Amino acid sequence: MTTRALRRVLVPFAVVVLAVALGVFVLGRSHVQAGSPAMENPGIQLTASAASRYGSITEGRTLFEASCSACHGAGAQGSALGPSLLARGAATIDLWLSTGWMPLAEPTAQPVNKPPRFDRQQILDIVAFVTSLAPGGVSIPSAAALNLKTADVAQGFDLFSLNCAPCHTITGAGDALADGYHAPPLHGVTARQVYEAVRTGPSNMPPFGPRQITPAQLRGIIKYVTQEIEHPASPGGISLGGVGPVAEGFVGLFVGTGACLLAAFWVGDRTEREDDEHGGGQEEDPKDGLEGAHV
Repeated sequence: MTTRALRRVLVPFAVVVLAVALGVFVLGRSHVQAGSPAMENPGIQLTASAASRYGSITEGRTLFEASCSACHGAGAQGSALGPSLLARGAATIDLWLSTGWMPLAEPTAQPVNKPPRFDRQQILDIVAFVTSLAPGGVSIPSAAALNLKTADVAQGFDLFSLNCAPCHTITGAGDALADGYHAPPLHGVTARQVYEAVRTGPSNMPPFGPRQITPAQLRGIIKYVTQEIEHPASPGGISLGGVGPVAEGFVGLFVGTGACLLAAFWVGDRTEREDDEHGGGQEEDPKDGLEGAHV
């Protein structure tokens, strides 16, 4: 067989083999990535460690599509009803879900503390899915970051008084803010939620990074909130709800003064009744005195 004839046979065969190999490669790659978040959101890369670090991306995607995508979009890119969650970080997603702030009953309502809709594993699954879409943000704190054995609660009180009490009040009871918003109460929060709130800055709260509040200082704040605020001491015997000195002063003034006035009226009324019963209130007849003077 001549070289020209051999070339006529081999060249078409090589083209067919190359086409088949290319088709298998393309179809196989499409099959592997079909249905993944990256296919629906071109340009967004999945982080390989998300599933092993937090939970199941597949389960998290199912939960996200059922409860969150209506406002935040199928790829967490945001919409007119909700902001983008891309690169917000695991701590942000975990905080809003574990406190019950999300999902909202109404998209325009301010988030309020309520029992979370998902259990802990479901929350971690949603965190895994959202963080797999885009890296960034603050991670969920480790056990070492929440170790409060050496935390300085006195320093935590000073930092809380300076940075947190103006909105949450010194007793953590919460307070009203501008434009109808309010700072939520801090009773019943966990150490992880305090950490995540300080580092991520939910709603109107500003975030505090390690340069503003160091890890050691943050542990002091967490210890003060989870111990002193959660279990306040009442040296006076009656805490009056722990709503703060101004409100407690009004309670003491009106309740205390009112009780004193009621006691005074009761004593005065009882004294008058006793005088009437013993005749101490009868007037003497002036004729009796005159008859005695002429005798």
